[in-house]
Amino acid sequence: MSKSLKEELVQILIDTKLLSQEQLDEALKIQKEKKGKLRDILITNKFVNQDDLMAALSQKLGIPPISLKKVRINKDVVSLIPEDLARRYIFMPVSKIGNTLTIAMADPLNVFAIDDIKTLTKFTIQPIISTEDEIMSALDKYYEPAAADKFDSFLKENETALLKNVKVTKEDVVHDAEALLEKMGEKPVVRLTNFILTEAVNRGASDVLIEPQEKKTSVRYRIDGILEDSPPVPKSLHNALVSRIKVMSNLNISEHRLPQDGRFKAKVSKRDVDYRVSVLPSIFGEKIALRVLDKSTASLEIDKLGFEDDALEKIKSNALKPHGMIIACGPTGCGKTTTLYSILQFIDKPTKNLVTVEDPVEYELYGINQVTSLPESGLTFASALRSILRQDPDVIMVGEIRDFETVDVAIKSALTGHLVLSTLHTTSAAGSVIRLVDMGVEPFLITSSCLLFLAQRLVRKICPECKESYKVTEAMRKDLGLVEFEKKMNITIGEFFKGKGCPNCKNTGYKGRTVISEAFILSPTIKDMIIKKEAESLIAEQARKEGMHNLRENSLLKAMRGITSLEEILRVTVD
Repeated sequence: MSKSLKEELVQILIDTKLLSQEQLDEALKIQKEKKGKLRDILITNKFVNQDDLMAALSQKLGIPPISLKKVRINKDVVSLIPEDLARRYIFMPVSKIGNTLTIAMADPLNVFAIDDIKTLTKFTIQPIISTEDEIMSALDKYYEPAAADKFDSFLKENETALLKNVKVTKEDVVHDAEALLEKMGEKPVVRLTNFILTEAVNRGASDVLIEPQEKKTSVRYRIDGILEDSPPVPKSLHNALVSRIKVMSNLNISEHRLPQDGRFKAKVSKRDVDYRVSVLPSIFGEKIALRVLDKSTASLEIDKLGFEDDALEKIKSNALKPHGMIIACGPTGCGKTTTLYSILQFIDKPTKNLVTVEDPVEYELYGINQVTSLPESGLTFASALRSILRQDPDVIMVGEIRDFETVDVAIKSALTGHLVLSTLHTTSAAGSVIRLVDMGVEPFLITSSCLLFLAQRLVRKICPECKESYKVTEAMRKDLGLVEFEKKMNITIGEFFKGKGCPNCKNTGYKGRTVISEAFILSPTIKDMIIKKEAESLIAEQARKEGMHNLRENSLLKAMRGITSLEEILRVTVD
């Protein structure tokens, strides 16, 4: 009796040592328990990778393989097949010569699919073999327009109406934005603005930059910390777009010479979203930066932010202390405020009075008293703090330490029985001590009041759908200082991970972000060093001797576990 194709294919995999008998037995056992195709089980459980399986199938059937990543497919060919049919049978039309249509299939023996395509198109069907991942990626690329394509299409469809309603003169640009708003007929520009705001939420952007240039206006979205371009907006629409956003933010639309800040709320795809707006004059017009605060995606649980166990323990134990100061450090956009909000949520109880002063309030927290700083009206961080101290607070959060007056009141508050949380713009935890001294704080006040300095950054996480491992070279081990790190941690790192790119991560290899940190507690030895005004490098080295992991070491732990990649570590941290 002749063998079936399935049996012969399995035999080829075993003969070529791509599959062991033990793996085959395990796969058959899984198939018996959970049903499904043997091919899918072999791939899902990583007994065989898709490329090897495709090569074996091609060898057995005599059907040529194809890499769709290296092929540019004509849109006229794509239009011959409906998207729902291509996705249902998982195939991709590749080319048409005469009456023959060539299609790439993961399963070229699916006669039902071939018959349906033949009946629909009236063509002779020539199947070739590709992997399921490459087919799905091609379907997304050719059938689902990317956000940039949708944006471009939107502009082309609406440009006539937009230009018809917005006639910008040289005088309009500088003098009469209010008249411009009346001229623009509003609705077309409203659609353009709404499109940009909606795309920001749908693409998971944290920021949107609308930047005027000499002949165009660029729109860029910051996704997982990286800026991505979209097709430019015609320069003739720029002033109407700026005016629309100013109106939404309740800003002065006739002011073009000075920076302005505002905010507005919108409901996007049934989600409540806050937009913080910053307008900055530039030589080609006003630049707008929008910070997108999507409440539905914000995680304010301290356990879910990604801190390592040792750092998390330090944060929790110090947050539960009755008085002292916790300072989160790092550049803008590294998640400092989210960390402080999470600490507030962790310690919040009906028996405690929690008050914040921020500029501005980013997220509204239930049960917590939040104050917005208004420096132009005299309500600075320092003056607000003085007023808050008369409100019998247990915990105070100060949005940012910017000057001596603010830090002086904050430290005195910490010394008089309050727990104070704040942020500071420094590159490292140990550097925060030096920064406070530089601002005029006496070293003995730092050692008496500060409980924890927490430096942090955000790194991109490897996409779980396309993660793969690889061996690290000796040259890389040397560059990364892995020998010293392995010795310190008493471990051996055999492999690291990266994302090869797939439709799930839009071929970037990354999906989402997590935090890396260094949690710095002032031990008696370190307090003596601060009193003696020792150098930052010596303080940091002592902290490492006492068990603190710096940002590079913390990120290596995450890379070792497959959470992030070496490339991301080198991008975000320094040696």
